[in-house]
Amino acid sequence: MSACVPTRATDPSDSNPTRCVHPPHSPPPTPPRRFRIAGADVSASIAVFLIALPLSLGIALATGAPLQAGLVAAAVGGIVAGRLGGSPLQVSGPAAGLTVVTADLIHRYGWRTTCAITVLAGVVQLGLGCLRVARTALAVSPAIVHGMLAGIGVTIAVAQLHIVLGGTPQSSVLDNLRGLPAQLARLQPAAVSVSVLTLALLFLWPRIPGRAGQLLRRIPAALVAVAGATAAASFAGLTLPKVDLPSWSSHALAGLPEGPLLGLVAAVLTTTLVCSVQSLLGAVAVDKLVAGRPDLISGTPGSGRGPRVGRSDLNRELLGQGAANIVSGTLGGLPVAGVAVRSSANVQAGAVSRNSTVLHGVLVVIAALLMVPVLEFIPLASLAALVMAVGIQMVSLHHIRTVTRHREVPVYAVTTLGVVLFGVLEGVTLGIAVAVGVALHRLTRTRITHHERDGVHHVHVRGQLTFLAVPRLSRALHLIPHGADAVVELDGSFMDHAAYESLQDWQKTHTAQGGSVELTGRRPGTRIAEPSDSAHCRCRPWTPWRNHQCERPYTASAAGHPGASGEPGAGRESSGHELARGISAFQRNTAPIVRGELARLAREGQQPDQLFLTCADSRLVTSMITSSGPGDLFVVRNVGNLVPLPGKESGDDSVAAAIEYAVDVLKVRSITVCGHSGCGAMQALLNSEPGGTRTPLQRWLRHGLPSLERMAEGTRPWARLAGRAPADAVEQLCLTNVVQQLEHLSAHESVARALREGELELHGMYFHVGEAQAYLLTGADGDGLFDHVEAATDLPA
Repeated sequence: MSACVPTRATDPSDSNPTRCVHPPHSPPPTPPRRFRIAGADVSASIAVFLIALPLSLGIALATGAPLQAGLVAAAVGGIVAGRLGGSPLQVSGPAAGLTVVTADLIHRYGWRTTCAITVLAGVVQLGLGCLRVARTALAVSPAIVHGMLAGIGVTIAVAQLHIVLGGTPQSSVLDNLRGLPAQLARLQPAAVSVSVLTLALLFLWPRIPGRAGQLLRRIPAALVAVAGATAAASFAGLTLPKVDLPSWSSHALAGLPEGPLLGLVAAVLTTTLVCSVQSLLGAVAVDKLVAGRPDLISGTPGSGRGPRVGRSDLNRELLGQGAANIVSGTLGGLPVAGVAVRSSANVQAGAVSRNSTVLHGVLVVIAALLMVPVLEFIPLASLAALVMAVGIQMVSLHHIRTVTRHREVPVYAVTTLGVVLFGVLEGVTLGIAVAVGVALHRLTRTRITHHERDGVHHVHVRGQLTFLAVPRLSRALHLIPHGADAVVELDGSFMDHAAYESLQDWQKTHTAQGGSVELTGRRPGTRIAEPSDSAHCRCRPWTPWRNHQCERPYTASAAGHPGASGEPGAGRESSGHELARGISAFQRNTAPIVRGELARLAREGQQPDQLFLTCADSRLVTSMITSSGPGDLFVVRNVGNLVPLPGKESGDDSVAAAIEYAVDVLKVRSITVCGHSGCGAMQALLNSEPGGTRTPLQRWLRHGLPSLERMAEGTRPWARLAGRAPADAVEQLCLTNVVQQLEHLSAHESVARALREGELELHGMYFHVGEAQAYLLTGADGDGLFDHVEAATDLPA
């Protein structure tokens, strides 16, 4: 029975001044949202927990901190940083990269002051996060970061080697190296045997072959190594120092910092630097791992299409790490940072949200409270061997090859040696100084050569063209005689204003004296600054691949040539001359670069990855919008990017033949149909009238009539371009046509067979010419419909 609400009538003619108005039915209350954890997050959290537990104890042992401190940092890193951080799948905790820093702080100031330094470092991280400077940390040269990690790895490995041999490490790397001979003379066989067993299991477990190996490798190698060594030591009855976890009631918490002010400030800054840089670089690495999992990037939140993990918010990640360090230091834990090993394991184990990270922290808390008797069976030599292996892995051969390829070996070497000999902050400072010196050296090192070939004077500038190189550039340019033809090749990526002005002034003078000047760049895409009032071309050469269609001014020297007297075509080169100029530019600038690759393709034959079917519109440059090169795409172009249905070709089998050749002979793995904005074929379809003269174009466009009918049905919603509706009916037809042609593709026998066997994928694409924006069709259902077109720039790289 509904309630009656009396109200006054607003109409004066109403005879009943008070009426009973029944209120509208209110919507049913929304049920409270239940908190759920995906099964993938549960299994991933267990895998990460099994890795984190022995590593946390080992890192605490390596720093000289109470062993509970490692468990506290692992729990806080998982729960606090995992819940508040900006990288959902990054796992934080005590990191090997912080081992040297923390060990030095404990040696200098004691444990309680080290905890206070951790709290202050967290406060600084919060401030940096609020200032939104996280991206600035990524400006640090990778050679410095890799060198810092390598130096820390060497320090860890040398220190833990003493424990592996049954001794006690010293406070510095040099002392540990000097003490190795004496330690080898009194090594403990029991400790060595346990350490060797740990390292053997750690190395061999991931390499177990066969199907059994695939199942066994799901158990983390670190857990197997420590558990196996612990079991062997227990069964053999070896007498070894083992994990000793005192009662939590006696656990030391943070105290007031004590020590010289400048020393404490340096300690806080060092801890902040290492924690922040490692966490931010780890977040970027996790983004790359996430991009390799389609299930994490294809869904849309709230759409029921599965999870979606966006790119990391680095400023939020810095805030989360700061909060975690404040909590960890307050509770007597080690400094917290993002950990690469645990993060990669989290992604590879199938985690789909931050719940896996948080749950792993909860499991660490449970283990710290309930598994103390089990943990105290672990030999310290086994943990030391585990941490030593981690330290050795931090000296990455891949990183060394990378810095060698980029000619940054001095930066890497100086940073590594600085960290090993002096400390992390000092080593990073030395690395930055060397990096700045190398950059300045490259900036000032410019080679300028001049030579004459076939009557043409060539000036080749290799390197950055700055004001420092202007005197040498002027000397080389003045070697060119008046009235001669000259080519200036700029092989660099930067030209400052002084160099530009010098080059421009010389070019004006040389052309005024009857000479010719051509500015070229030897590298594709190099922008060449050229005066806008050049006597040779008024085009803007910011796109070297562009067909310029140069507008030339009328000059006395042009008399007698077509276009010099104002007839049709005046001011424009003949098409034949344009073609010749383009070929000449290719032979001079591009051919030397691509000749080797084309020679390889000529030997090996074409092996394209995909068939790319698009419109014949001249504005679509397929290699540009797909960032592809020779041999990557098998391209088919026609008016309207149409795919005739099998049996409907009526004598034109060219498209079907290309599809069959691409799928059955070239074995392409994907086919993409690409439409574009402002398509003249789609406009012609919309304006077509039944009957009338059937021209070749109209006969071809009949293959697009199914797209027109599909759009006219009106039962399907219009697609949306990254959130907006299509601008008009032409754009809607362009989008609909792509989907329709994909269905036509599926009807071809070779395509249908490859799809059934899982050897082929079909993709739809739309290119907006005016916006220079590529879109990928998403949200396809069983009928081939789509309700969303996502901008390619929004997709993970």
